[in-house]
Amino acid sequence: MKYLNIDKLSFNAGLAAASSGYRISAPVSEGPFCNFKPYEKGQALEMDAQNTRLSPKSAVYPQSEVMFTYTLDESQADHNVMKEVDVDDGPRALVGVRPCDAKAFILVRRNFDNPDYQDPYWVRAYEATTLIGHACTAPCSACFCTTAGSGPYAAEGLDILLADADDGYVAKVITEKGAAFAKAAGWTTAVAADTAEAAFAEGESAAEAKIVSRVATDQLAEKATTELYEAPFWEDVSFACINCGTCTYLCPTCWCFDIQDENRGNSGVRMRNWDSCMFPLFTLHGAGHNPRGTKLHRVRQRFMHKLKYYVDKYEKGIQCVGCGRCVRHCPVNIDIRKVCDLMNNYGADACAVSA
Repeated sequence: MKYLNIDKLSFNAGLAAASSGYRISAPVSEGPFCNFKPYEKGQALEMDAQNTRLSPKSAVYPQSEVMFTYTLDESQADHNVMKEVDVDDGPRALVGVRPCDAKAFILVRRNFDNPDYQDPYWVRAYEATTLIGHACTAPCSACFCTTAGSGPYAAEGLDILLADADDGYVAKVITEKGAAFAKAAGWTTAVAADTAEAAFAEGESAAEAKIVSRVATDQLAEKATTELYEAPFWEDVSFACINCGTCTYLCPTCWCFDIQDENRGNSGVRMRNWDSCMFPLFTLHGAGHNPRGTKLHRVRQRFMHKLKYYVDKYEKGIQCVGCGRCVRHCPVNIDIRKVCDLMNNYGADACAVSA
């Protein structure tokens, strides 16, 4: 483990230097919000923003991605043959990633890169990406990362973690990928490990003390799946939902996609697009049957997947990092924290009454 001191001038100059070898994305302003966008030399970055509106997952898993091209022109020798598009798998870097978003890549990886299945598009992009995190010193009121398996100074999934200092940042270099990026950026001023670790510990304690939102997940694993599925509270939970999909598109751990062919004349592409379990067409069968034909079915599926099915399948906690995006941006105020409490405590009142 190595610690570096980076003043603001060196930080900006370092990003400019590293951009010759890395495709860098960083948080920049977009009206009232900020989002991850390709970095341009001299660009003003929003490193102090609480969080981006959209998570940085699109840097590894684009919202729309062309996979193959083809032609239907029978005069061409290769008509009706799918040709894989060339993909730039060169080094890339995400700068200013909050720890909760970095942890999300770990959760999502279990779906895209496991012993049974590897998604080559996701895996290639993830392995080419260096994650430079930025510790969170001012969590918003909807954040509940500390009880969702992450934290404002959590380093899991990161290659470098930056912590604010008076004149810049102290950088914890965690992996070889992180060391390579620091070298490319010219960040070389070392800090004594004991001094840096004390500063990180102090900052972490101060940041965690500001988190006022929490969820309880300790009883989810022991709940019977069928009992939670048939619980009476789903009608109330889903009542206000308008199936807009905002929650799933903003979520750093949602991974659903659809594959479609798009034709124009005799030319076409096969592409992958984000999809959402909130959409009525998501599970529509070719025969016309839809096993999740009502919004109750769809809302229940979303929460059961994140808070029960994932828990049971991977035994690694919930499929949520507590970033709070869905809480802040849901237009009808459906709150995953309240749903999690309902699920975690379901049956407790009945047991108390019978006792």
